[in-house]
Parts: sequence; C-alpha cells; structure tokens
Amino acid sequence: MSGGDRSLVLALFGAVGVVTLAITCWAGRRVGGGRRVSSEEFFAGGRLFSPLENGFAIAGDHMSAASFLGVSGLVALYGYDGMLYAVGFLAAWLVVLFFVAEPVRNYGRFTLADVLAARLRERPVRIALGTSSVTVSVLYLVAQLVGAGSVVALLLGDPGGAAYTWTVLGIGGLTVCHVACGGMRATTWIQIAKAVLLMGGALTLSVLVLLRFGGDLADLLTSAAEHSGHGADFLTPGLQYGRSGWVAKFDFVSLGLALLLGTAGLPHILARFSTVPTARAARRSVVWSTVLIGGFHLMALVLGTGAAALVGTDAVRRSSPAGNTAVPLLSFELGGGAGTTGGVVLFALVAAVVFATVLAVVAGVTLAASAAVAHDLYESSAGRRRQGKAGRWQTLQEGTDRRARGQKPEDGQSGQSGQGGPDDRSEVVVARRAALIVGALAVGVSLPARELNVAFLVGLAFAVAASAHLPVLLYALFRRRFTTRGAVWAVYGGLLSSMVLVALSPVVSGAPRALFPGVDFACFPLENPGVVSIPVGFLCGWLGTVRSRERPDEGRYAETEVRSLTGAGAV
Repeated sequence: MSGGDRSLVLALFGAVGVVTLAITCWAGRRVGGGRRVSSEEFFAGGRLFSPLENGFAIAGDHMSAASFLGVSGLVALYGYDGMLYAVGFLAAWLVVLFFVAEPVRNYGRFTLADVLAARLRERPVRIALGTSSVTVSVLYLVAQLVGAGSVVALLLGDPGGAAYTWTVLGIGGLTVCHVACGGMRATTWIQIAKAVLLMGGALTLSVLVLLRFGGDLADLLTSAAEHSGHGADFLTPGLQYGRSGWVAKFDFVSLGLALLLGTAGLPHILARFSTVPTARAARRSVVWSTVLIGGFHLMALVLGTGAAALVGTDAVRRSSPAGNTAVPLLSFELGGGAGTTGGVVLFALVAAVVFATVLAVVAGVTLAASAAVAHDLYESSAGRRRQGKAGRWQTLQEGTDRRARGQKPEDGQSGQSGQGGPDDRSEVVVARRAALIVGALAVGVSLPARELNVAFLVGLAFAVAASAHLPVLLYALFRRRFTTRGAVWAVYGGLLSSMVLVALSPVVSGAPRALFPGVDFACFPLENPGVVSIPVGFLCGWLGTVRSRERPDEGRYAETEVRSLTGAGAV
C-alpha cells in the first residue's frame, strides 16, 4: 500500500473510533453521568430496547470479523465445504429461538447464573457459571484481538511491525472506555451502528460482484470453479472434509455440533435477552437477528465465490493461507485494481468495517465478562453481605410492576435509569473495574500471541460454551429433578473436558500448524472436542443429580416453570 492508501485507512479507523466515543459519551449522559447508575441500567440498558433495536444489536454481536473475513475466505478456498460454515452459524439461531430466548428472558436477570439461581443453591452455581463465563469470554476476546491485529496489520501492509501492537492496544483501550462509561446502552448502540455498517458494506460488495456477472449466479459459480484450481470439485463436498478418513469426518461433525449448540451458551449472546422488556420482545429480537444474520451469510457466500472467480483461489492462498484476505483482495478487484482510486476506496471501506466489527464484538464480550465477575463471582464472595436481599428483589419487582402499568418507578427502585441502591452501585463499580482487568488481561495475552492459532481459540470458546453452559441451561429449564450438584458437575465437567481434550489435540502439538509444533504429546485425534465434551457435560449433569443427597424442590421448579412459560413474576 502507498502512503496515501494507509492515510485513508487510518483516517477511517479514526472516524470509527470518534463515532463510538461519541456514542459512549451520549450514553453516559443518559445514565446519569456515569456515577449513580443502577445495575439494571448498566447491565441491561434499563430493559428499554425495542425488538428491532435488540435484533440489530444481537446481529452486531454475532457477526464478527471471523464471519465477515473467515467465512468468505473459506468459501474462496474450499467452495462447498466453506459454505457449510455459514449454514452452521445460521442454523444455531434456530436452537436459540425455540429453546433459549423466551425462557432465559423470563428466568434470568443479567447473567446465565440467574437462570439457575431461581431454583438451585445460589453460591456454588454462581461460582461455577461465573468462572466458566469468564473463561469463554477471555478465549473469545483473545481470538478477536489476535485476529483483528493480524488482519489490520496485513491490510496496512505491515504484518510484522507495530501495526499489530497498536491495533490490539487501541481496540482494548476503546473497549474498556465503552463498557466502563456507557455500559449496556453504549455497547448496544455501537453494535447497532456496526451491524448497519457491516450489512451496508457487504451489500455493496455483493451487488458489485453480481453486476460483474450480469446477475447470473450460474455464471458466477462456473467462473469460481474454473479459477479455483479444483474444477467441478469446487462445487461438491470434500475439498476440506470427508476425504481423509474417519478423523476428518468426525472433526467436521464435532465442529458442527460446537457451532450449532455453542451459540446458545455464549454469555454475551444470552445477556442480550435481558435488554428488552418482555419475553415476547426477546423472541421477536431473535427473529429479527435471524433475518439479518441469514442475509449477511448469503452475502458472505457471494463474496467468497466472487473472490474465487475474480481474484483466484491461488492468489487468495498466497496472500493468506487461511483465506482471511479474500474480501480485501476482492475489494481491490471490484474497484478497478490495486492503485486505482476505486480500489483504494473499497479497500478502505472493508478495513473500516473490520475495525468497527471487532470493536463492537469485543465490547459486548467484555461487558458479559464484567457482568459475570460483578454479578456472579463478587455476589458469591465469602465476605459478601446478604442482608436486605429479599428487600431488593421486592423493590425490583415493584418497579417492574409499576413499569408494566405504564407508571414511572419510584426513586431507588430497579428499573429506573437514574440511581440504584447501595448494592447496585457497588456492583456497578466492581463491573467497571472488572472490565478494566478483563480488557488488560486479554490485551496482555494477545500481544505475545501474534502467531497463535485463532481458529483453535474460537472453536474452543464455542466448544466450552456448548459443553458447560448448554447442558446446565437445558437441565435447569426442562428437568424437574435437577439439583445443585448436577449443575456444578455439568459446568465443571464440560469446561474441564473440553479444555483438556484440546490440550491433547493436534492444534496444540504434533502438527506443522500446531501451537507448539516442535513437540508432540497429542493423543486426541480431533481438533475440536465438541463431539466428546458436549455429551460429557450432559452426562456429568445427570450423574451429579443422581449422586446428590439434595432433594429437588418441586415447588420452586413448578414456580420457575410457570414463570418461564408465561413470564409471570419475571423481572
């Protein structure tokens, strides 16, 4: 890239940063200057977002740089097999829509642990789920920061220089500012703005690709197959999976299970259901997000196929073996080639979209991690005072009832976007400090991890979420005789089994692209542990329940079942 090209890209990065900071300042004023903020306002934005707004925010939370660059790159490299990733990401929302969205909104308050605390012993459940939520969030954060730093450095033409370091530091610093100052309100509007920008950029490039081929999809697919180097095999299964024996086939099944089931257990996705006033609004939010995410992944397929047809699979692979530069290379081609004004403008648009995408996703994940620390781990600490808890919940319910009748909650009641009680304020203070610590930890791990296998981190985050969170969530919602020991065993069993299996897999050692290629202690053949660790999580939950001496509280289960189905008594 020339100096002028870099200047344009950096100017757009600066514009994105200024806009997000302006949103944060506006949100900070809306929540009372950032000091006396209730936990409901900080963690849930006052539950005042509409289904459409929350649907855009969920889509913005879900559509990461990995979706924009990674899925398109995989399609450009592997054709049909790459398209399966888009199908897996979209199908995951059906699980969220039918099994998770409405019950979680009715059961929970801010975090996944709230769903279980309604019927099980609170302290062990909060410690277990708080620990696993922070683990998943940090893994996801490191993956996003490493990927963003590598891609932005590559886009700026400085893959081995300071661009990576400054990108990671810049995104980390902006994210902590967004979360600490604006809470959920700022994070939500940043995600909405990012979703609009991402959809607009993807739509622009997709239309340009289709115009190149006169709107003829058959011509596009034929040209992609011809320039892929694989001929007709590009449009049939097997380029990446299915032709290397049973290990590759099981690996594909394992990855598919992790993607399909992991989305329903991601903390930052579950947190979005608490930002709307009712369960019906939560369900409609998922419908809107499914439409947006489905349209986006259709455009990702067009972009990946267009990159194979116009740029060529070999050129994409030479630029990035993982295919992450397929869309940037396509933007140059659509604009008239490298060095042309049109090419530079489209390339700068892609770079700005990537920067905004990573910034919004990292903000959402950081807020979810800080909520887990403040609302679960801090709330469950040994020295935490419990006096007045029933009174706080009664006040919370009174505020909710008044809001349902169209009245303004009284001062001090949760649901008011001004001040909360003393416990609310202490929780918000802890959350802000936790955001700083989590952000610093993620940045500190990401800086020396430039060569880390990002795909392994993302896959591990989804596998841990599917193994540790989904079993305990489904058991709590639908199993009458579920106990506290079963919940704790399910969380730790899924968490530990997934991490141990990955540590013993080829992504860590024993392979040329492993984390430690010089050693070989791999004894688990699959790269993604989902096909084993997800059943282990369900098995541990069942085993812990049958081995527990605790008698299930039938009354509390009946109460929470009615609440999950009807919303009666929901916060």
